[in-house]
Amino acid sequence: MSTAIGAWIALVVFWALAIVGWRELGTRRALIFLALWVAGFVGRGYLTSGDLLFTAYEAALDIALVLMIYKRDVTI
Repeated sequence: MSTAIGAWIALVVFWALAIVGWRELGTRRALIFLALWVAGFVGRGYLTSGDLLFTAYEAALDIALVLMIYKRDVTI
């Protein structure tokens, strides 16, 4: 159950950051991130535990987006 919640959080955060940071990243970088996400989404079917690995992969993309958009880590 907690992995499903984590997967939803990573999904929502990725798309929110992609939309919010589109102007900051520029079209080329934003499309690269979208292509990386699509590649991971398609590739998860070829691995045994692809769904769990995709969640971690998506979270890593989220971290990279936060660092590129805000130029620093987000304080909580």
